[in-house]
Parts: sequence; structure tokens; C-alpha cells
Amino acid sequence: MRFLDRRQAGRKLADALRARQERGLLPDPVVLALPRGGVPVAAEVARALDAPLDVLVVRKIGAPFQEEFGVGAITGDDEDAHFDEDALDRLGLSAAALTPVVERERAELRRRERLYRHGRPAPDLRERTVIVVDDGLATGVTARAALRSARRHDPRRVLLAVPVGARETVELLRAEADDVICLHQPAHFMAVGLWYDDFEQLSDADVLRALQTAAER
Repeated sequence: MRFLDRRQAGRKLADALRARQERGLLPDPVVLALPRGGVPVAAEVARALDAPLDVLVVRKIGAPFQEEFGVGAITGDDEDAHFDEDALDRLGLSAAALTPVVERERAELRRRERLYRHGRPAPDLRERTVIVVDDGLATGVTARAALRSARRHDPRRVLLAVPVGARETVELLRAEADDVICLHQPAHFMAVGLWYDDFEQLSDADVLRALQTAAER
């Protein structure tokens, strides 16, 4: 299974979630996108479920020699980053050695939260069905941090929904969420972008436009 772009992937994901909603399994939903890539996917999900859309800003902590390889992640309400201890051991890294990276990513996280929220408070998640959406799962470090952040706000349920993901990562994250919906789990995953025909990089303006459109529904 391949996707044309993130919006088409979002519509397919929305179909799977709407089926659950029709069975009464998603009471009082709120959709939280992981920006930037998860936003157009989540926008389609929120529209189909008639649910509010917001963002849960998470920053990946990448390995020094390969920033795209995530060894940890941080959210806005974390005092400390979440690290994949096995990955650190395999790469001969320590959390302390990554402190400069963490601080740089924390600063970028704060910048994005200020920009995307414009002073709005984060949504109240108490007793709601929280659906965390991204455009795919590779190592899962950002999704894990996001799920744990959402869980701290006393939701009724927390779900993770993605169009595509590494099979082993999907299974690992089932321990973090009440349900994981992943449409395609290829045997040879490699990278999220390989499963999209159009996987262009998104801008802050794209995120703001999607949030504004959702708010005006």
C-alpha cells in the first residue's frame, strides 16, 4: 500500500476511525497532530470525525551523526527528554552527552508552541478520547513521548493513528496506547517517506493554515 500524499493517507485513516466511531468506540474525540508532518493527516481525520483539531508539539532528539535517527524525544510538559536506552547503548551514547541537543530542541519546541497556539491554552483532555496522529512510525520515539504526555492529562482513552509504520514499532507502542491503528505495516519498512508519492516538507505556514481551517468548520 502506498499513499499519494498525506491528505489522501488521512482520508484512508479517517475511514478506519469513523468505523470505530460508528460503533461507539470514540466518545468525545479530540485529534492531536504531531507537527509538522502529522497535521494534514490529522486534519482529514478531525474533519471526518467532526472532532476538534489541535497539535501536540514533540521534538525528536537525533543521534549526533545522523539527526534523522531518533534516540529520544521531548514534549512541552516534560522536564527531561524520553530516551530509547537500547538505542543509546547500541550507539555508545549517553543522555548527558546529548544535553546540548535537548536544549536546542526544547527551544524550537517552545517557539513552535508559541507560534501555533497564539496564546491559546492546550485543549482540556480530561475524560476525552484522544487520537494522536502522525504521518508514520519509524523508531516511535516521538509517538511514545506524545502518548505519555497525553496520558498525563487524564483522558478517557488514548489512541495512536498512523497510515504506515514499522511493524515492530507498532507492536511496541501498543503498550503505550489503548489502541494503535496503522493501515500499512510493510515487512521492509526503511523510512516513512518511501510510502508516499508526495512527501514534501511542510512549513509553519502550512500548519497554521490547517489549524485555522479546522477552527472555522
